[in-house]
Amino acid sequence: MTPTIILITFLVYTSFIFLISWWTSRKADNESFFIGNRKSPWFVVAYGMIGASLSGVTFISVPGWVGTTHFTYFIIVLGYVAGYALISLVLLPVYYKLKLTSIYTYLGTRFGRSSYKTGSFFFLLSRIIGASFRMYLVVSVLQMFVFAHYGIPFWATVVLFMVLIQLYTLKGGIKTIVWTDTLQTTFMLLAVFLTVGIIVHAMNTNLGNMWSAVWHSDYSKMVVTNIKSSQNFVKLFISGMFITIAMTGLDQDMMQKNLSCRNLKDARKNMTTLSLILVPVNLIFLFLGAVLYFYAAHLHLNTSGLTDHLFPTIALEHLGVAGGLVFTIGLIAAAYSSADSALTALTTSLTIDILELDKRYADNQKILKKKRETLHFIMMLIVIFVIILFRLINNEAIIAQLFTFAGYTYGPLLGLFSFGLFTHISIKDKWVPLVAVLSPFIGYGLSKLLEYVFSGYQTGFEILLVNGLITFIGLLIIKNPSKTKSYGNI
Repeated sequence: MTPTIILITFLVYTSFIFLISWWTSRKADNESFFIGNRKSPWFVVAYGMIGASLSGVTFISVPGWVGTTHFTYFIIVLGYVAGYALISLVLLPVYYKLKLTSIYTYLGTRFGRSSYKTGSFFFLLSRIIGASFRMYLVVSVLQMFVFAHYGIPFWATVVLFMVLIQLYTLKGGIKTIVWTDTLQTTFMLLAVFLTVGIIVHAMNTNLGNMWSAVWHSDYSKMVVTNIKSSQNFVKLFISGMFITIAMTGLDQDMMQKNLSCRNLKDARKNMTTLSLILVPVNLIFLFLGAVLYFYAAHLHLNTSGLTDHLFPTIALEHLGVAGGLVFTIGLIAAAYSSADSALTALTTSLTIDILELDKRYADNQKILKKKRETLHFIMMLIVIFVIILFRLINNEAIIAQLFTFAGYTYGPLLGLFSFGLFTHISIKDKWVPLVAVLSPFIGYGLSKLLEYVFSGYQTGFEILLVNGLITFIGLLIIKNPSKTKSYGNI
């Protein structure tokens, strides 16, 4: 698989993306950018969100994780299903009842301006770090196997991808992304299916025998009962549920697509369909991981330290032109899906939540459009800066910690929304930023304390729930008993 073939593939795929962008944004306005004019077909949104939910991390990292954590990730996926059900039953009715464009408007309605700004800020911080990490992961692989061959520096590769994403999302926004995501999903899934097929053929076996071999191997181990382990099945299931609630239900990026559906009924169909499809899809990615490790053993390939590079190394160096081409298309799809909707959601939150330009220019949509496009460009520059910063750090442990920190920052959002939805208590709104800022630090300290007190205890994804609980308690501390009027549950 030569870099030239990969480059041609990249150019052809990108052309398709811009063709879809042109088609979907011909009559686009500000409402199209923010919520797709609330006309997105639910089944298109559901299918496209599969790719957005997978992103570059699932495409590259999940198969590599199988070598160390086996199939335990599947327990998290089962937790996702429960999380999606709660989003559908609890959060979507609120969002549609209030006809929200930004979901953080709810916090302003329920608590006040400080809570509203705090929620928006934590989303911006979380999504900038999260989207940048996912983009960094994918672009690093493309840089290693393609662009470095032509002497193109990493920063230029990042700028190229982000400028392309900025251009095809600039006008249509969420209206365009709903449709481009269908393309990304299709090619990511095709890449997985075809790669498995190519490897099975190369090993002179069949799919049934390969599945049997994987199922009877250590790789298929799902349930870890050791309560101290971060892979404990109970902790993973609960974590999966709350990861979905926080990182989908309380995330403007993911919810913006749902809010583009015609009505609540369609949004719920979308959410239910997505949750059910993600179960077999993630199982296929785990199966791919096991197949890759079997094939690496077949080739006597040393997989020590590969993890994130396992899939690209085998696909581009050991599966010939067909395997390399299939992987490249899937990887490019993952690169675009890792940042396009995030860039749109970040622009939406900055425009509506932080600067409130939609109110300031409600009577002049042309000026609002110009301001929104300027902010779109600024957000692109910020994401570029963070991705390049990851590269400069050049320390996988530190970068992983930064990504983990982004998970910490969803905790305050979980606590704020839970407190608003499940209590009638009024709070001293001006103190909310302090509570939200302290929560991740207290949560981190608590995780270290648990490791010290319970020797060998490993804190996993459940830290999200812990941070949400700390925020909830903090809000109870700053309740306002002098206010007799209750905002109530919306």
